[in-house]
Amino acid sequence: MATLDDILNGLKATAESTRLRLLALFTQAELTVSEVTQILRQSQPRVSRHLKLMSEAGLIERFKEGSWVFYRLAEDEPAKAIAQRLGELLPWDDPVLKRDLERLDAVRKQRQSDAQDYFAANAGEWDSIRALHIPEDQVEGAVLEFVGAQPVSAYLDLGTGTGRILELIAPRASRAVGIDLNGEMLSLARARIERASLNHVQVRRGDLFQLPYADQSFDLITVHQVLHYLEDPSAAVAEAARVLKPGGKAVIVDFAPHALEFLRDEHQHRRLGFADKEVAQWCKAAGLSLAATRALPPRGQSGLTVVVWLAVASAVPQRRTKEAA
Repeated sequence: MATLDDILNGLKATAESTRLRLLALFTQAELTVSEVTQILRQSQPRVSRHLKLMSEAGLIERFKEGSWVFYRLAEDEPAKAIAQRLGELLPWDDPVLKRDLERLDAVRKQRQSDAQDYFAANAGEWDSIRALHIPEDQVEGAVLEFVGAQPVSAYLDLGTGTGRILELIAPRASRAVGIDLNGEMLSLARARIERASLNHVQVRRGDLFQLPYADQSFDLITVHQVLHYLEDPSAAVAEAARVLKPGGKAVIVDFAPHALEFLRDEHQHRRLGFADKEVAQWCKAAGLSLAATRALPPRGQSGLTVVVWLAVASAVPQRRTKEAA
């Protein structure tokens, strides 16, 4: 519960126009310093000074990955509640805030365009790119172990790419769907599914932040090497949890934290891996419990550790909040 001092510190930390603009941005997205300066059209020293004050007040969190520094709204209470409440009071129709949000949208669209261009250019070699750091059969074995041997009624693969994980798990499912935004990837996935004669499987274009399915539609979801490309991986986990049935499983595969900066420039990675604690926080916030973790070390000292996380939805049915699109 917030104390009088907590509230007072929050008000002091936002009692300035630039810091109110920053608060508005962080209610919408997690951003780097360079992205903030691009949106606010202010110098980096000035922006950094405001960010420091807000961080010291506990309203936002700062975390460093390699040469990038990210900022986001605080995750811990009561700072999170105070920041959210202040955000609700903002005049969103104000011309300055509207312009900031337009620039934020432009930043997001540029990120998406760069990522889609990369995926399109590398679609044909995608499976080999994914296997650069650890044999893929080791990853697939861990995924299958977490999925279990029991039949699956409805299975969803988010960011399906070339459809390899979809092909691997679909034989265990009565119904299986792969979702991806990139047309070239979907073409490869569709061809793979057809070659495997998996007639009960669909691949379709879709946004994993806004899935076209009702709550509690699937009892198994996989997210294989997708989150490190995303602006807001926690939102993707929350959306996956929304369509997961009570007692259903979500199997997430991604990298452990690392410092290979070239993956940002050459392979469009936004995040340099994830710690177990961070994934556990996302799962808890989404109503999932992190049931198991498996770390798969690289073949050499310079490679990456791949981690497989198993999250399970509560067996108690949740109230439906969204209908199918």
